[in-house]
Amino acid sequence: MTNRRQILQGIGGAGATLVAQSLIGAPAFAQNKPVKVGIIAPKAGVVGTIGECGLRGTQFAVDRINAAGGIAGRQIELIVEEETNPKDSIERLRKLVLQDKVDCVQGIVSSGVSLAMGAVAEEMKALLIFWDGTTQDGVKETMQNPRYVFRSTDNECEAVMSSLLAIKHWKGKFATYAGINPDYSYGRNNFAAFEALLKKFGVEGKKVAEQWPKVGTLDLTSHVAALKAAKPDLIFSSLLFADLPIFMKTAHGAGLMDGKTKFVFPGAGFQHTLLKKEFTPEGMIFGHNTLYFNLDNATPLQRFFVQDYEAKYKDYPHWEADRAYFAMHIFRAGVEKAYKAKNAWPSKEDTISAMEGLKVESLGGPAEMRKDHIAEQTFYQGMTTHKNRYDFPTLTDVTKMYSDQLQKPTGVDFWKWIETANIKL
Repeated sequence: MTNRRQILQGIGGAGATLVAQSLIGAPAFAQNKPVKVGIIAPKAGVVGTIGECGLRGTQFAVDRINAAGGIAGRQIELIVEEETNPKDSIERLRKLVLQDKVDCVQGIVSSGVSLAMGAVAEEMKALLIFWDGTTQDGVKETMQNPRYVFRSTDNECEAVMSSLLAIKHWKGKFATYAGINPDYSYGRNNFAAFEALLKKFGVEGKKVAEQWPKVGTLDLTSHVAALKAAKPDLIFSSLLFADLPIFMKTAHGAGLMDGKTKFVFPGAGFQHTLLKKEFTPEGMIFGHNTLYFNLDNATPLQRFFVQDYEAKYKDYPHWEADRAYFAMHIFRAGVEKAYKAKNAWPSKEDTISAMEGLKVESLGGPAEMRKDHIAEQTFYQGMTTHKNRYDFPTLTDVTKMYSDQLQKPTGVDFWKWIETANIKL
């Protein structure tokens, strides 16, 4: 764990002064009553590495906040539970709220879990901030006016962005296309969004194959064979868990990476360090969602985080760390805004009201929580290159877009938004 001296050195002189001031001015009750934050995150299975990275982002945020005096003078105490299936994850939510009496719950990667958990949290009046979860049923928002639940950006943001990049770079350069996407709402909606945007921008292309592997399927030989037989000019895929590196290895071995096929992978950044150069080609459209670790003009915060992450874990972070960091800091900022307004420790209702419309700096850049409790964040995608010091591809021609260009506004139907919005390439 990063110690206080290391954190102060990373923050710099001005930041260290603020830390010292906040510690000196901390209320007396800070030592006696911590802010309890429950975390529900996957630790095993095909999404285990995703939860692990999110937990590391959480710990980074908590270490810095606590070193700077805590939240309005109170230290953060984490209580971590595991995310599994919806039923068991909801039971852990109940435990955190009713037994551990946490002030806030954060986490959740699976959209299936978050869809079920959102309604329960509202009923319990439990403050819940999702990392990556939404309360969408497909693309339809099931909770139009939640009070206690705060959602991530819509699932389709990365698909919209990668589709726009594919049209920008390759319009008129492919006659056929295919898809291999996970067989649940995320995969089906992303592929449908890709096709809707092709239509919107007048891109004529014939679909020659659709492959829908079940989530957790790790033998993709038959799917790769079907794609190879179809000979598409372009393949769109929203694979993003442990199945993605396996697909890339299998496709490379089958000769699908022969340089003739174009690839669009909006969520590949979840597995970026496992997608080695020997089987991951250059020139792919590759999505890093809300955190690209190798950004040339990264903020001092991101540079310090990536250096700290590499030193501790001998690895490089992906966007779940950013989502977790954002959740912690939007909560911190909400509490502190409400505390300042009433000059006393705020109630849960005060904090919720303060979080609405609030902006913070996250690891990946500017971020905010809309008044409808849906996040807006900064997204990164680009073309893969092997010209780097790593054994995996990084990006060239990096594109940055804010999610207000990528997700539907409050109360608007997603498909109608795609048809009518002034979406720019």
